[in-house]
Amino acid sequence: MFQDTINKIRPLQKQWFEKAQQRLDNLTKPIRSLGRLEEFAARLVAIKEDASPILDKKAIFTFAGDHGVTDEGVSAFPKEVTQQMVFNFLRGGAGINVLARHAGAEVVVVDVGVAHEFEKAEGLLNFKVVHGTKNFTLGPAMTRDEALKCINAGIEIAKGYARKGCKIFGTGEMGIGNTTPSSAITAVITGRPVAEVTGRGTGIDDDAHTNKVRVIEKGIEVNKPSAADALDVLAKVGGAEIGGIAGLILGAASLRIPVVVDGFISTAGALIAYELKPECAEYMFAAHSSVEPGHKVMLEKIGLKPILDLNMRLGEGTGAAVAMMVIEAGLKIYREMATFGEAGVASGN
Repeated sequence: MFQDTINKIRPLQKQWFEKAQQRLDNLTKPIRSLGRLEEFAARLVAIKEDASPILDKKAIFTFAGDHGVTDEGVSAFPKEVTQQMVFNFLRGGAGINVLARHAGAEVVVVDVGVAHEFEKAEGLLNFKVVHGTKNFTLGPAMTRDEALKCINAGIEIAKGYARKGCKIFGTGEMGIGNTTPSSAITAVITGRPVAEVTGRGTGIDDDAHTNKVRVIEKGIEVNKPSAADALDVLAKVGGAEIGGIAGLILGAASLRIPVVVDGFISTAGALIAYELKPECAEYMFAAHSSVEPGHKVMLEKIGLKPILDLNMRLGEGTGAAVAMMVIEAGLKIYREMATFGEAGVASGN
């Protein structure tokens, strides 16, 4: 399934951008005067290969997983918060639930690596690969096979929701300690120093931040992940939810479905997907610029420009939900605004 998905991802075709831009340039406004809103609309047309696409069904996937590296004191919160927040998502009480309702998107929680056994519940998908990753200061976080299973879980979810008629995906995550593997992935793949790409996550103090940098450096030294092998990086210093997000993005790109990538941890998943198949970046929209320093480094590596800059760092998919509304605004302009001819307005073009 993994290789078949990779093989199906194709670059976007120039003629679809040109077709979209022709209509945009004939709407009742000066040419390119709506800036990036026009860019979003044109890219949706090219992704869908449809001159009049719609986004009538949206889903944001919040992948959840625990991390053994929390044993090293890298987070301000205990790992039990991961499972507690999953229950909060399912009750509809979290930030992502509020913003997704506002955006008209379904929230789908995916257990891919939580150290807890959940009972069946509406809105919860069980794709558990591990009961939390291992402490990567002592050895690999996962086996290569487990990392691949996490990616395949995301691919399978993308296929399932495409069959349900979903037109656009958003990524989100929940996992106490997951800024640590995300920083490790960033450092390895981009070659930047660990201290430069490691932030404060949930709000740790100076001493804890110094320790976090040391822990990541130790994990990289112990495991020696290959920057040329994204699956190796994911397995050795990554996380289950990061792998699931990478798989969702690859699956979506293979099915010509746009994906709105949330913040730092989601972008770590996007970076893994990009390293596996660079063309998948054309199907991604970067929701926002996180306050985590490594986020901008990853976005630059992938070649994505964030839509929003709101000093957000919650995760869960919250940034994706807000950005999804902006993307849809661009599409509504494209679909619903009158042309000069339709409105009987003289064109200055």
